[in-house]
Amino acid sequence: MNSVAPWHIKYHEELLHGRYISPKKIEPLFHNLKKPFLINTVGYSVENRPIHSVKIGKGDLKILMWSQMHGNESTTTKAIFDLFKALADPNAPEIFKQIVKNCSLCIIPQLNPDGASAYTRNNAADIDLNRDAQLLSQPESRVLREVFDDFQPDACFNLHGQRTIYGMSATATPSIMSFLAPAADSTRSITLSRKRAMSAITHINKELSTELYQHIGRYDDGFNINCTGDTFTSEGVPTILFEAGHYPQDYEREKVRQLVFQAMITAISGLMGGLDYEPEDYFSIPEHEKCYCDVLIRNGAEGDIVIQFEEVLNNETIEFIPKVERIGSNEVVFGHRLIDAKGQKVSHCDGSTLSIGDVLMELKINDDITITLS
Repeated sequence: MNSVAPWHIKYHEELLHGRYISPKKIEPLFHNLKKPFLINTVGYSVENRPIHSVKIGKGDLKILMWSQMHGNESTTTKAIFDLFKALADPNAPEIFKQIVKNCSLCIIPQLNPDGASAYTRNNAADIDLNRDAQLLSQPESRVLREVFDDFQPDACFNLHGQRTIYGMSATATPSIMSFLAPAADSTRSITLSRKRAMSAITHINKELSTELYQHIGRYDDGFNINCTGDTFTSEGVPTILFEAGHYPQDYEREKVRQLVFQAMITAISGLMGGLDYEPEDYFSIPEHEKCYCDVLIRNGAEGDIVIQFEEVLNNETIEFIPKVERIGSNEVVFGHRLIDAKGQKVSHCDGSTLSIGDVLMELKINDDITITLS
């Protein structure tokens, strides 16, 4: 399949931008979805916010997707609304017409609206919904389970976003997108459902190799039955974990949004057409590692200094606040931004010594070079 970048430009949902995608921002977009879309309120959150599902298509292949299970992971939500625009266009390219014809899609764009509103990973009860698949202690978890049971999907897309810390040390490349075919049991068996998920991910890796050469990672497949993907895979339904990562300088994740859009279409088209990949093809995708940071100051007099951005919600905008995470550490190998201190002292602009946890909007090297990090 050719690159879908020109399609994404056409179907980009202009009303959604940046990292903060709240219920208030997506609510008007539901009203814009007309036939053939079917919108339902499938439940309510801890704070009584509605949770919506969107259905389209009447084909035999049933795919269930959900996004913002973690409220601060919004990139895939933007890509979902881009997909809606493409599927709504009667003059769209053939692939979108085939999806509507051959598939039945059920999509929950924002499973955790309370977390999305507060820009938190967990829900309003401070529970990680992706560890609640067995207890079903939260209303949002029960909503997903009820939709799953009612829809009886043939495949699931579990849509997430990952931190900037992941990459592949062997190739010195950040993990711009990562995927996982969750294990179905503690022995990590290659069940039929898991093999199908592996095949879909291999297909994505193959089709996105031009745009993302050496930038696609694979998550560790340790089994945890409390995780949603592991639970659904153990019940015989192929479940694919999508993780939108960090494209260089793309902290708003608009470029990665396009790549998620492409990955979703690629996975759907692969599932429609049948997949013929072996598990070895999946395992050839490198497992990513925690080997990156936002800013790495090399060769300071104090040793290497690791700076990580803290994401702070301020007036419906996410601000990226640089904080000192480690000093004198050689555990992090790469930085999205690299500064060579050349053996000189690194300090605050007033000359004071750096400490772990300090906010570092600007720094000085050897009392004479000022560098802005914010």
